[in-house]
Amino acid sequence: MTRLIVTTDSSAAGALLRADLADLVIAIERRLIWGPLPSDEELGAFFAPRTTQPCGLHWLDNTPSWRLEGSGVKDRGLIELLSECDSAELWMGPEPNAQLILLWLLDHCGNERAAVSKLVIRQLDIAVGRVDLERLAKLNPPIVELTPDHLEIAARAWRAYRAPTPQDWFGLLKTDLSLLPQLERGAVDLLEELPSVATGLGATEMRILGLIAPGNVQPFDAFPGHQKPNERRVFDYWEVGALLDGLARCPVPAVAGLDEGPFSLDMHDDALRHARYKQSRLSLTDLGKAVLAGDEDFCRHNPIARWWGGTLVTTERLWRWDRESRLLVPPV
Repeated sequence: MTRLIVTTDSSAAGALLRADLADLVIAIERRLIWGPLPSDEELGAFFAPRTTQPCGLHWLDNTPSWRLEGSGVKDRGLIELLSECDSAELWMGPEPNAQLILLWLLDHCGNERAAVSKLVIRQLDIAVGRVDLERLAKLNPPIVELTPDHLEIAARAWRAYRAPTPQDWFGLLKTDLSLLPQLERGAVDLLEELPSVATGLGATEMRILGLIAPGNVQPFDAFPGHQKPNERRVFDYWEVGALLDGLARCPVPAVAGLDEGPFSLDMHDDALRHARYKQSRLSLTDLGKAVLAGDEDFCRHNPIARWWGGTLVTTERLWRWDRESRLLVPPV
């Protein structure tokens, strides 16, 4: 096995493999946007050879076992596998979670010169999971050879995201990030998901309110997806469902009419509950209308407790983002 591609979408991985662009394609679909980040021990074990890591906390978990066994790489660690490859390409899209995985991977390999010498980045301007599979197989994105400067920026950014406040991440905006050209956009996209100084909601939540504003809207009309009007790509399907729950199932809701929930696997497994959820007709409450207009602060009426990278954002420790001024506002 001589050619390796690492990407962030399982479907894209299959297409790249079928196009004979690599001998093995690994998809890493670990989400780093929602909930607490893995511990230092879990982060270290993620790219290590598999021993006792729980499901979901090893870099090979999203690749079919038959593919791994057929390539003879089952349970390999990243550094170990790179040592066996002639080349390794990182096909990472611009969406924030993909950029975070890129930072994590480069930080992990940073001190392994032999591993880094095998790695190149394929710069993509669109998420690999959103590219038509036939088109994906024909893509030839530009190759970026890694330098110590790439690794230094990646390590700094990865530390910043894991820090207990967003300050270091905000500080990235004052740094030349051109070596990783998708990182600045991803950094801003993530900051925009902090509670706004004006409304107390992040950009995706505000987009959800805007789509529900006409009234009589079904829940999935507010979700991102192919050719859907919600163009935000920070959160995935399950995370957007949780955000909608948070707007509708709180002490003073911003959204009315959500007839089923919470947005969980149990609900999806129950056909009747899932049908009720899909058939819900949503509208904005008076609070929702006022928040959307910028006249009310959602956080003044409802408690907040959510992880943003290594930061736990709470009502008592409320970091906010001023989108107009592009400024981070600390808790008061």
